[in-house]
Amino acid sequence: MGYSRLLRVLVGAVLFSVLAPAQKYNGPRPQKPDVPYLQHADNLVETEAAEAQQDDRKDDTVYVVAGPSSPARTPMAEPIFIIEARKIQPEKLDLYRFEVKNGSRQIEFPKKKKKDAPRPLRFLVTRLDEGLYRVEVNETLENGEYSLTPAGSNQVFCFEVY
Repeated sequence: MGYSRLLRVLVGAVLFSVLAPAQKYNGPRPQKPDVPYLQHADNLVETEAAEAQQDDRKDDTVYVVAGPSSPARTPMAEPIFIIEARKIQPEKLDLYRFEVKNGSRQIEFPKKKKKDAPRPLRFLVTRLDEGLYRVEVNETLENGEYSLTPAGSNQVFCFEVY
């Protein structure tokens, strides 16, 4: 008897969670579409939107963003972003760390596959509302300069973790 009752309770809980209406998102909303915003409690901080300059070299392709640091800053080692997506698909964003060299932020990708090639960092995308998404970084970021970029694009959304 105890097992069947427990089973009914579990099945009921699962059905309730699946069939219950989703709660409406009441948090802050971005001012601009297709721009990730860092979430700091109830405040949103717009990331620095830029176009990375591509420099093809013999063995590498280097992407460069002017300036040594981004004005968009967060103390959070696992930042959360809110994005109102119209043209950008949040699931197709990549997150990379920049190196600061010669007064600019840059990242080098070898033309041939190498073990030490930059790899995108992990994050989780959650739909909050129609066209509204939360992007949560799933690994601890060290202090430094970072960028979210749509895959296959030179468009970048830069921020600094301090």
